[in-house]
Amino acid sequence: MSLSSTSATSALQFAPTTGRSSSPQVNKKVSNIKVCREAKNLGPVSGPNRQKDLCTFCTVSLDQEEVFRTKVSDKSISPFYGEDFYFEIPRPFQCLSFYVCTKGVFQRDLPVGKVSIRKDDLGKYNGKENWFSLQPVDPNSEVQGKVHLEMRLNEVARLIKPCMKRLDLPLISGQNCDPYATVSLTGPARSDQKKTKVKKKTSNPQFEETFFFEVTRPSSYSKSKSNFPVEEEDIERLEIKVDLWNNENLAQDVFLGETRVPVKILRNDHIHKAWYLLQPKGNGSKSKSDDLGSLRLKLTYIEDTVLPSACYTPLCNLLLKSPDGKPISASAAHILGDICRERYEAVLPMVRLLLYHNRFVPFVSAVAALELENTQEANTIFRGNSLATRCIDDMMKIVGKSYLAVTLKPVIDEICESNKTCEIDPIRLKEGDNAEVNKENLHVYVKKVFSSITQSSANCPPLMCDVFRSLRHLACKRFPGDPHVQYSAVSSFVFLRFFAVAVLSPHSFQLRPHHPDPEISRTLTLISKTIQTLGSWGSLSKKLSSFKESYMYDFFKLFQEDNCIEKVKKFLGEISSTVNKESSGVEDAVVLKEGEVQKRTQTKKSLVKKRFKKRWLRVTNRELSYHKCKGETPCVLSLLNSCFLFSCQMFQVVHNEKPLYVQAGNCVEASEWLETLGQVSRCNEGRLANFHPSIYTGGAWQCCKLQSTTAPGCKPCTITMLANLQLDIDCDREAERIFSLLSSNEAKLQNMEDACASMAVYQGPQREQEEYSKFTIQEPKETFQTLKQLRNVMEELQRQHNSRNNITAQYGSLDNPIVGKTS
Repeated sequence: MSLSSTSATSALQFAPTTGRSSSPQVNKKVSNIKVCREAKNLGPVSGPNRQKDLCTFCTVSLDQEEVFRTKVSDKSISPFYGEDFYFEIPRPFQCLSFYVCTKGVFQRDLPVGKVSIRKDDLGKYNGKENWFSLQPVDPNSEVQGKVHLEMRLNEVARLIKPCMKRLDLPLISGQNCDPYATVSLTGPARSDQKKTKVKKKTSNPQFEETFFFEVTRPSSYSKSKSNFPVEEEDIERLEIKVDLWNNENLAQDVFLGETRVPVKILRNDHIHKAWYLLQPKGNGSKSKSDDLGSLRLKLTYIEDTVLPSACYTPLCNLLLKSPDGKPISASAAHILGDICRERYEAVLPMVRLLLYHNRFVPFVSAVAALELENTQEANTIFRGNSLATRCIDDMMKIVGKSYLAVTLKPVIDEICESNKTCEIDPIRLKEGDNAEVNKENLHVYVKKVFSSITQSSANCPPLMCDVFRSLRHLACKRFPGDPHVQYSAVSSFVFLRFFAVAVLSPHSFQLRPHHPDPEISRTLTLISKTIQTLGSWGSLSKKLSSFKESYMYDFFKLFQEDNCIEKVKKFLGEISSTVNKESSGVEDAVVLKEGEVQKRTQTKKSLVKKRFKKRWLRVTNRELSYHKCKGETPCVLSLLNSCFLFSCQMFQVVHNEKPLYVQAGNCVEASEWLETLGQVSRCNEGRLANFHPSIYTGGAWQCCKLQSTTAPGCKPCTITMLANLQLDIDCDREAERIFSLLSSNEAKLQNMEDACASMAVYQGPQREQEEYSKFTIQEPKETFQTLKQLRNVMEELQRQHNSRNNITAQYGSLDNPIVGKTS
């Protein structure tokens, strides 16, 4: 894909649909999807039909670009994939598609069927499980992109004058594409076709060609007339049909899509200009096919319209005052958590907002203190799904990514790659397994994981230490007579909710690129269970006799209980100590992300596919490097003066030398690279101030037309964030999410207002209704006042949304293309 800007004056060009809009960021839309899937009764596939030997997998695609692939299932016509895939959608798209494929001869992927859901229809299935019938995979229906046309009907000369203006080809089709278009006037008993020139090696062809078609005059036309009105019936059934093809030279040309525009929309000699989405051949008409089976999907789709920053200032100010609220239950942030307590993800935008503004620790300390007031026994401390535990869970996932990578990734990689059998449950043992060997394998793995954790206190992020220190202090104050509570208050988070969960599901914490296979997953389950127990030894002095399974009782005899308890206590004390820790010396380089990409440096020649080379890209907390192959001598780039620009699958690494262009496997993977690179470089003082968003080709930078290769950049780089947390947080988006949550729970807010009014009038909760008991109301007057402020803020934001919704992109523009045959 070319990084050059598309010219607004060209007569016909195909610009990438994945490019970002150049319109002002007023209605910025962001989305994410979570899916889980299984299939049943899979039907025949192309090739030999051996249904009993089907080893299938499922892929997820944005349009035709694959962004996720499950592991291959065991041989079954009703496989269970059982994988969740959560991702931020980094670009515009038309369809979300799911393909079920099977491994064929020579590992060739053979399609079984697909499920395609248009973006506009995703809301129908949001949060629900549905079975979808698989549809056949037809190459002529696999299209995407859009075409820009200019058309005019000359009423005097009766000429239709369509001009090919621009065309958007997808990256997947356009990487090595030689596109051309055919333009036809179709109707009853006529089909006039003309063809454009073939454009070489581009997904952004600019044809700049105009064609003329004569329309037959009606029989009532008289030569004495010099002018006549166009009659509706003469053009009612005429269409301008545009077909896009990839020229394959010796092979058969590949169909890229078509669009049909009825001539009847052309009026009064005006030029009709519009973008049209490319359609499948025959507009995707489905032919009767065999039963290919069904696919179960659960979709969670969220799309927010984000307003300018100033619109969210009152809401953010109200939320950021929450830590100072007396009591904390009357604060806006606590009210949000109270009315959304059944939605675990509801507190995440609030946590991000508080983290960004350095207000998280005082808020979570106040919330934890409130929870401890209602905790009667020390051994149940922070064990429930409360607002405090949910906030700290989300904080650890955000702040502790690098900590997990340093602590667990090396040993998790070893476990997954060595793949030693570790099953110790006699019921699960397979024939030929040696229980004692398995027990020793598991013991070795657990010791490595346990040692990595208990020796990692120097790497624990300062913010996590601040939270743990506060929890420890609050727990000791609440239960002064219990010597173990200072440890259990911390271990219930760092062992139970952080390390044990990451070991159990390393893919969810970016410690592994894919979900482990069932045998390795079982090993990780046993390790996770053991780590939880070892972590609780130091806090609750748990004894071996308390284990329910006899095989776990025997396994734990391998550990020296007193020695483990001391290590756990020492570790918990270090990460929650009031004394500032210092690392022992030079910080080791930690691999944050690595994988195969296509790379290319800037030259005067164009960025065509053949000049890209496969490289192994690796980013650590210190540097960015690329290798010819994994493990070979790298070429190292400093992150101190680099910035990173994103466009679809391609991104630039801009530094003091020539820019480096990197193409990832798909747009989601590219977005993950940019997030990782941004985290490690955002606070670099030596970052470049400006950059060129486009390439240097044809003797000039295509963005600003400056001719010198060393000309300073024409666009400013992202502002650095001077904070101890290198977080990539869009506060406007998080505020919009909070507004959406409040709006969807408006009925609960009203109930809470009614409860406050009732309690204030009757001087207490004696007459509160049953539904009022779901709310935490300590001071009804203070809570009522905050609710009123929230309601005023929500009303103003809703007014802003209503006014913005009336200002939409012009119908048929690049941002709002016409869908289907006609509007």
